[in-house]
Amino acid sequence: MQQLPEPFEPLVERYQTYLGAERNRSVHTIRAYLTDIGGLLRFAHDAGMTRLDELTLADLRSWLGSMDAQGQARSTIARRAATVRSFLAWAVREELIETNPALRLRAPKREKTLPGVLSAKQLEGVFGALQVAAVEGDPVALRDTAIIEVLYATGIRVGELVGLDVDHLDMDRRTLRVLGKGNKERTVPYGVPAAHALDDWLRRGRPRVAAAASGSALYLGLRGGRMDQRQVRSMVEKLLAGVEGTSATGPHALRHSTATHLLDGGADLRAVQEILGHSSLATTQIYTHVSVDRLRKSYEQAHPRA
Repeated sequence: MQQLPEPFEPLVERYQTYLGAERNRSVHTIRAYLTDIGGLLRFAHDAGMTRLDELTLADLRSWLGSMDAQGQARSTIARRAATVRSFLAWAVREELIETNPALRLRAPKREKTLPGVLSAKQLEGVFGALQVAAVEGDPVALRDTAIIEVLYATGIRVGELVGLDVDHLDMDRRTLRVLGKGNKERTVPYGVPAAHALDDWLRRGRPRVAAAASGSALYLGLRGGRMDQRQVRSMVEKLLAGVEGTSATGPHALRHSTATHLLDGGADLRAVQEILGHSSLATTQIYTHVSVDRLRKSYEQAHPRA
């Protein structure tokens, strides 16, 4: 995060403590919140303000307008507006300001974009390419195969994946324990291909790169440390870049694909919600839109009077 204007630093430090200690937000979420709030406070400071109670609704609208003029996505502007509304509501509760100027702040509606999804055939091509390299026993290939298989089998987030420890696996029941958003734990099943890939990684790959610093981390980098999200994203993006005919990129594309394929196969929406770790069923419902969109395309291609 960029340097904050000095008058606002203690305020933001106090809010950071609140997010971590009272709201139990993750480090990643707190960083995102503070980045958004920092943008507003720098905007306010550049306009000559040194106190939070100097902010008005007009200032907030001007701040959002400046982002729109810069070509920021509507989803980004809407997210930042929501973050600032929460921040200023907290400031009122803490009696740092008397009224919340963001109460009547309206952000642009988010674009309703459907996530990129890989077809089963495209995924078979990805797995086939990985398995060719893994057969030779290269630990990186074994690890990457186990990562892709688990991401697609379970639909877990990349942050959840890198947080996995070896003892989070139940190899007999083919399930893994995941610590999701808000430190909520859930159990997610995985299939036979993922089980084989994990077994290969644990027997033939992980021991060859494990080091004193490895601890119980499931996925390791070449130096033996726990893999981080950036490493996984980079690997998946490179892998999917070679797939033709799809806009899907990165680990989240595998999560989208998991949810869509489950629903296409007849899975119950609430079961998919539980697997993905969504707190709201409304979040899961976007995947029903993806499935209907694909169904309509198939209908239009196949039906003589479509």
